[in-house]
Amino acid sequence: MEIKLIAQARELKEKLAKDFIPAVLYGPGLANQNLKLRRVDLEKAVAAGGQSTLVDLEIDGGKSVQVLLKDLQFHPLKNTIRHVDLYQVDMKKKITTEIPLKFIGESKAVKELGGMLVKNMDAIEVECLPTDMISSLDIDISVLKEIHDSVKVGDLKLPASMHILNDLDTDIVTVVDQEVEVAAPVAAAPVAAAPVAAPAEAKKEKK
Repeated sequence: MEIKLIAQARELKEKLAKDFIPAVLYGPGLANQNLKLRRVDLEKAVAAGGQSTLVDLEIDGGKSVQVLLKDLQFHPLKNTIRHVDLYQVDMKKKITTEIPLKFIGESKAVKELGGMLVKNMDAIEVECLPTDMISSLDIDISVLKEIHDSVKVGDLKLPASMHILNDLDTDIVTVVDQEVEVAAPVAAAPVAAAPVAAPAEAKKEKK
């Protein structure tokens, strides 16, 4: 699916309306360019997988360039986007990017044996040409049939044009036994009583 964004040039200290978001375009051999995007358009692009897919960016009606959405900054309370970096890619050079993982299917070890599914990763890091990028990768958990079964990074089947940068022995998802031994609480060491000061001697009355 093609994702498009339309941007406008922005002055560095320009105060933007609420329906616009500041952005910076950068890339190899390019001078940073300050831009602004319509909030609704950027949110749609992010929802469509724009963080792991090439985005077609048009600036002030000019020729489109291919970019990746980088370093999305969110409001700490409202969770709305406050700023985004746009990385213009060289279509002939490899890039490093993350591919989100989607877990599909049903695990026999969870459904029938009462195991607990533990997801250790939600994305993998790869190196590839921009044209070889994919928006997500499915992980079929139906292969997890016994307790302690797992899917490792090395089990993934990716095109030869993609090079995985994660450790191949890392567990992506595994099934563990829900019965976890709870260590007996350690008895607190007795607190020594504070020494009681001896009462001061009464002063003798003068005769």
